[in-house]
Amino acid sequence: MARKLPATDVVIVGLGWTGSILAHELTEAGLNVVAIERGPWRDTSSDFPVTHAQDELRYHIRHDLFLRPAQETLTFRHNARQTALPMRTWGTFMPPNGVGGGGVHWNAETWRFLESDFVLRSHLTERYGEKFLPEDMTIQDWGITFADLEPHYDKFEYLCGTSGYAGNLGGQKRQGGNPYEGPRSREYPTPPQKQPFGPTLWAKAAVESGFQPFPQPSGNLSQAYTNPLGVTLGPCTYCGYCEWFGCGNYSKASPQVTILPVLLRKENFKAQTLCTVQRINTDSTGKRATGVTYIDSNGEEWEQPADLVLLCAFQLFNVHLLLLSGIGTPYDPNTGQGVIGRNFSYQVTSSVDGFFEDKNFNPFISSGAIGMCIDDFNGDNFDHGPHGFVGGGYIGAVQTNGRPILSTRGPAGTPSWGAEWKKAVAQHYLSTYTTVTHGSSYSYRDVFLDLDPTYTDIFGRKLLRMTFDFHENELKMSQYITDRLADITQKMGPKVMEKHPRKGPYDVNVYQTTHTCGGAVMGDDPKTSAVNRYLQSWDVPNLFVFGATAFPQNAGYNPTDTVGALAFWGADAIRNQYLKNPGPLVHA
Repeated sequence: MARKLPATDVVIVGLGWTGSILAHELTEAGLNVVAIERGPWRDTSSDFPVTHAQDELRYHIRHDLFLRPAQETLTFRHNARQTALPMRTWGTFMPPNGVGGGGVHWNAETWRFLESDFVLRSHLTERYGEKFLPEDMTIQDWGITFADLEPHYDKFEYLCGTSGYAGNLGGQKRQGGNPYEGPRSREYPTPPQKQPFGPTLWAKAAVESGFQPFPQPSGNLSQAYTNPLGVTLGPCTYCGYCEWFGCGNYSKASPQVTILPVLLRKENFKAQTLCTVQRINTDSTGKRATGVTYIDSNGEEWEQPADLVLLCAFQLFNVHLLLLSGIGTPYDPNTGQGVIGRNFSYQVTSSVDGFFEDKNFNPFISSGAIGMCIDDFNGDNFDHGPHGFVGGGYIGAVQTNGRPILSTRGPAGTPSWGAEWKKAVAQHYLSTYTTVTHGSSYSYRDVFLDLDPTYTDIFGRKLLRMTFDFHENELKMSQYITDRLADITQKMGPKVMEKHPRKGPYDVNVYQTTHTCGGAVMGDDPKTSAVNRYLQSWDVPNLFVFGATAFPQNAGYNPTDTVGALAFWGADAIRNQYLKNPGPLVHA
């Protein structure tokens, strides 16, 4: 029997980027907020001090910052004909664990989505016709536009101190920035990071190829910066320990660095760590959330009553909680009906390796989001008509690390061990350069999340089941943009070049990105979306669902900037609309 706690105005599930932003915004509005986090407390000064050497074995190989499968896992299958089996180790993506969530270990690539990404189905059908899209593709418009979200992108980027150079300032295109981006209301808060040799050489080749390369927008700061909350961030030291690692320099934008120092001083905010939320509670009608039930680290069960429930956990676990709580209609791929678990998507990445004889790229001089890119093959920035697919991605030279354990590339035919392997690694460590693509992943009728009928977790709850595989559209897209990347990389002058487009089937054991998306998506129609344009549940009006869970499909970018912008967008709707008149903000 759960012990009942005193009621609060707001309970937030998860204290990563979205949870921190919502907690700050709603405590500013005078509400009492309790945040419940499954993982441990993490703080920059104690968990990632500069006196503590970064350890690739501890963090990258042994996954120290991530959720353990023994705590929570899911089952996986490629299609509904297969029997799903539990994931015993994380491979293709890495669910975060602890305060700060994915904001602790991300690379800090801070991209805004394209204007067309938010009206994707309308845009593509208008340009190419409905029949051009695969019959089983379920992409849809978001219910909001880039213009709606732009002020909130701006707010998140100024919170983070994002480093970059605007290519579209108030509708005016500017040389040196991204010519395809939507109009910005103002310049980035800090200038771009200085580029090392590899991205500089690739950018030169891109210009020779007729493109307009620009510096990747980065949450690894180019200079010291004090954000609007009065928190000061330091400049990046180009150590190359960003993705999978916490930053001890206060130079990678994370909740610990940008917002938690202010939030924690507030008397109307409280955080509970090492507590696993079991379910969202509802009243007898099922139309009003009454709070959540959670289990603490001692195994005791507690009920936290609240007037407003905000789901801010990692995307997969938001969906899991909705299914376990019986909120919304579960998706059925046979009928196409239902919304919880529908439109799951991922990311499609690829690379090109160049092996040189006369160049030293110093790969260890790097940061998570340093690089030069082009957007000519992203979204619908090019004519897809002749190619038979839709979607795309940014391509470029993104120099993230030269860490010693895994930075051991050699050309095809290199032995995988022994004296010849050692010789090849020594020969190629400094002179090999990898360029990358970061492609979209669109949604399909046969790709979804639901509850596994067989396997349960340590609390006896059904595990989340993932049914996913790459489709022909995405594989064609990956081949095409990888070839375009290779065309530019070839101009850098490698002796040997190897292309690695994404191939099927999806390999759940090989890391690609942690950009899982969808499952409780936003939109204008409750028949095809779980939440409305303000991230409010259609079924339970005092429940809001945040993060990449709401993406109807994934674009050719990293999702975090859009996740942060949606958090500010939703917070604004709660403060200025919902609190004044609690109830549905959109009527179906």
